[in-house]
Amino acid sequence: MNAGAHSATPITPEDLNELTPEERVNIRVYESANRSVVHVTTAGYRGDRFFFVEIPSSGEGSGAVIDRRGHIVTNHHVVEGAQQIQVTLFNDKTYDARLVGQDPVTDVAVIKIDAPPEELFPVVFGDSSRLRVGQRVFALGNPFGLDRTLTTGIVSSLDRWIPSRRRVGTIRQIIQIDASINPGSSGGPLLDSRGRMIGMNTAIASKTGESAGVGFALPVNTIARVVPQLIRNGRVVRGDIGIDQVFQNERGVFVARLTPGGPAEKAGLRGPRVVRQRQGPFVYSSVDRSTADQIAAIDGQPIKVAGDVLDAIENKQPGDQVIVTIIRGGREYQVPIRLGPGG
Repeated sequence: MNAGAHSATPITPEDLNELTPEERVNIRVYESANRSVVHVTTAGYRGDRFFFVEIPSSGEGSGAVIDRRGHIVTNHHVVEGAQQIQVTLFNDKTYDARLVGQDPVTDVAVIKIDAPPEELFPVVFGDSSRLRVGQRVFALGNPFGLDRTLTTGIVSSLDRWIPSRRRVGTIRQIIQIDASINPGSSGGPLLDSRGRMIGMNTAIASKTGESAGVGFALPVNTIARVVPQLIRNGRVVRGDIGIDQVFQNERGVFVARLTPGGPAEKAGLRGPRVVRQRQGPFVYSSVDRSTADQIAAIDGQPIKVAGDVLDAIENKQPGDQVIVTIIRGGREYQVPIRLGPGG
């Protein structure tokens, strides 16, 4: 869409006098942040399982400039699998972009363009830990390709969760909002009333694929933690506890599968026991879950649901030691585990 659609005559003091306080805030937020928002378009190929050919595919989303070196943060799912990425700035100039790094676990990606610094207006990061339900928020993005569209709403809830795209578990501490976001909004910034980025618009809950007043944004504190690693390493390096899978019932969370030779197995944790029985020429296998260790806590953080295991080690690095509290045979044990390298 043409950037000229956003051109406007400068507001005079007389104009401001005719606006409500709410309208003034809306205008100030838009004018402070809209040049930080970019339109991301992608191209690639997808396979046709019937004819065994590759069919061109395309997509689009949003992003936010984070520095004058040309780094842009967006959602991993916006650029996932793309063979070509282009970024259009507020001035309608389009640049080829390259993928710097991506983290499917948090659905964050960083791309980079070679644009003159004077064309880049980095967004200002806020603090998502200070958010409150009912607080006013502003979503900026490109829904349906409509460049730099502003919608407003409130924080509807905090600490929601959505499924992680590439890993068993969930993305926690998600911000729920009622500001309208639609296809193409993904990757755009969620702003507070001072124009600071407090989140990244990530998903909607909808049966039609369009806004139903329930949107989700990744908190900016998560983005601020992930982005430097993506720029430095191309990925996020996390500590791996060596527990591949857990199962959950009314009694708690239990080990379902351990990484062979991994940190948890070396530390002595136990999963279910496979029982084999022969009946004539046939051998039957069954799984005895009663032998599996219950994971009660990690570093004193209670483990109530399966996703708590990943949350407890999310910020840990390879080589860090954690204390896992397990229950085995009705007795409680403290097991130190040295984390290994993970993805």
